[in-house]
Amino acid sequence: MKSKIICICIAFLSTVTIAQSKVGTIDSDYIVNLMPEAKVVIKRAQEYGKRLDTSFQKKLKIYKEKVDTFKKNEKTLGQLAKKTAITEIANLEDDIKKYQTNGQKLMQLKQEELMRPLYKKLSDAISEVAKANGFTQVLTITGNQFAYIDDKYDITELVMNKLGIKKPEPKK
Repeated sequence: MKSKIICICIAFLSTVTIAQSKVGTIDSDYIVNLMPEAKVVIKRAQEYGKRLDTSFQKKLKIYKEKVDTFKKNEKTLGQLAKKTAITEIANLEDDIKKYQTNGQKLMQLKQEELMRPLYKKLSDAISEVAKANGFTQVLTITGNQFAYIDDKYDITELVMNKLGIKKPEPKK
């Protein structure tokens, strides 16, 4: 008899605990791609990419011209002139590789910069919808990251107190 009562109590407590937490999911990438502002962002990112590509093409053209000139004059050049030309070509190759790497990083930074306002707008909308519908947590479908979590489930301050860490004063 006692075991039946305990099982009923556990089932009841589990139901109550589950009922207090409401979890939702969202496909944030899908929504961001459908936002009208996304088209503007994509266009601006492509324009930035074209400017980077134009600079890269100029560097590549200079490199090819140096290589062609070296090949034409290789037989007539002295040892010192050959060494200088080879060093110059190698330096241009390194410069081109660095420019490619930096260009990719710059492009990624630019896209993140342009997308930040869209994700902020989406985050605000998620928070409003989650609060209005009683969600305690909202996970993104891509990446399983939290898009929203109710502050009352944040245990940061409890852990800080346990560790004896004081919360810093907010900056003005």
